Amino acid sequence: MPVNRIRVEELVRFPALQLRVIAGEAGLQRSLSWAHVSELEDPTPWLLGSEMIMTTGLAVPRSAARQRAYLERLDGAGVAALALSTQLSVPPLHKAFYDTAEERGIPVLEVPLSVPFIAISQEVAAAVREDAGERLGAQLQVFGALRWLASEDLDSATLFQRLERLSGYDLYLCTPQGRPLLPGVPAPPEPTPLPSGPDAPPTMPGGFVVPVPAPGGPAGYLLAFEREGARPSGLAVVQHLATVAAFQVAMARHERETLRREGAETLAELLQDSLDPAMARRRLVRMGLPADGDNVLLAVRGVSDQALVGALADHPHLMLRRRGELYVLATASPGLSTAVASLPGVSAGISRAFPVGDPIKVAAREAAWAASRAVESGQAIVKYGDDTTGRWLPDDPATLQALVDHVLGDVLRYDADHGAELLLSVRTWMERDRHTEGAAGALHIHPNTLAYRLRRFAALSGRDLSSTGAFAEVWLAIRAAEQLGLID
Repeated sequence: MPVNRIRVEELVRFPALQLRVIAGEAGLQRSLSWAHVSELEDPTPWLLGSEMIMTTGLAVPRSAARQRAYLERLDGAGVAALALSTQLSVPPLHKAFYDTAEERGIPVLEVPLSVPFIAISQEVAAAVREDAGERLGAQLQVFGALRWLASEDLDSATLFQRLERLSGYDLYLCTPQGRPLLPGVPAPPEPTPLPSGPDAPPTMPGGFVVPVPAPGGPAGYLLAFEREGARPSGLAVVQHLATVAAFQVAMARHERETLRREGAETLAELLQDSLDPAMARRRLVRMGLPADGDNVLLAVRGVSDQALVGALADHPHLMLRRRGELYVLATASPGLSTAVASLPGVSAGISRAFPVGDPIKVAAREAAWAASRAVESGQAIVKYGDDTTGRWLPDDPATLQALVDHVLGDVLRYDADHGAELLLSVRTWMERDRHTEGAAGALHIHPNTLAYRLRRFAALSGRDLSSTGAFAEVWLAIRAAEQLGLID
């Protein structure tokens, strides 16, 4: 197994090799794991990274643009240096070639004709073989990582800190989008380029990047950068580290799924008011909701469960789909509304804040009412209490029900018995500021039909809608019916 052991500058200092740096001096600190002869213009599919490519010049293109592209390909594959044999087949090197070497810090060395390439390979191989026993011991400890995990119950942060010390790499984990993959393990610094797919070459300047396997495609990527003064252990060890990361990701996903199911069950019990406050508080704290903050309840429409879970990844929450609507219990925070509102096509309502463990039946009505307002207004999210009318309604369900029965009872019964839409027609007319033609258009009926329905409503309810007092009473009763979930 090739491992990085010698720096380019150390090889240049070997007097017998007579190497001369002609470009890219800034990259002399790069590590070498092997020296390989290649006369291909693109040898990158067969490279692992940290090699020195030696060529008689046949591999070097003749045009300036292709010479630049040649060096960029080598550097992108993690090649440590390029060695050119003089007086053989090296074409004239353009200014673009030298500029690229300087820009990317890839050393270009000149090899005298009297020095065979095999001599350079032997020097590199001899250096790599030194201290092999010490490196092998570190590798065996890295391969024992799963045993540590099981016997010592290490968390992700502690485990990867130990693996960093043993492997000789600075380790980073991230999702395909560049976000942290495991708690306590940092994502790579920006702007670190990530592979375009799982089949991309594993080499990158200064180290390796390999996919973290998972069912359905990579869960993310492990990036391993050589650490100054350490002995990096090579690609095989990095690939094993990715397997360890995959195991950790699988455990984390299983734990999240278990908590999600338990959270849905707890939220269902809270909505049914079957948990006492002390028990509810203990469960919510165990599921990650802070004990000292306020909660809110959201009713969400128009998005999938998966999309909502993704949007709330940074917000501890409980989620339940109930009668086609998603309910979310989460800690009240400004970022919560922003995260939900960012989802395309969402219509969401959010309740007023309430202490952890308090009953949530009232909050459920508030959230459902606000979600209906979001649908009607075309807004992504509406907070209960922002409405100038609904905020004056009492919280007591019995009081709200009495208001509905007193004002709208006969109308609701008439609509139910005859399949009529008197209440819908009146509500639409009110919401459009009593503009008959606009309301009729929204209802897809003739204005005369709407006028008849308004008269019929007035007769059944005993309220003349031309009266300000009667209008206000009917409007509040409609809002109360919506808050109780009696009308959509």
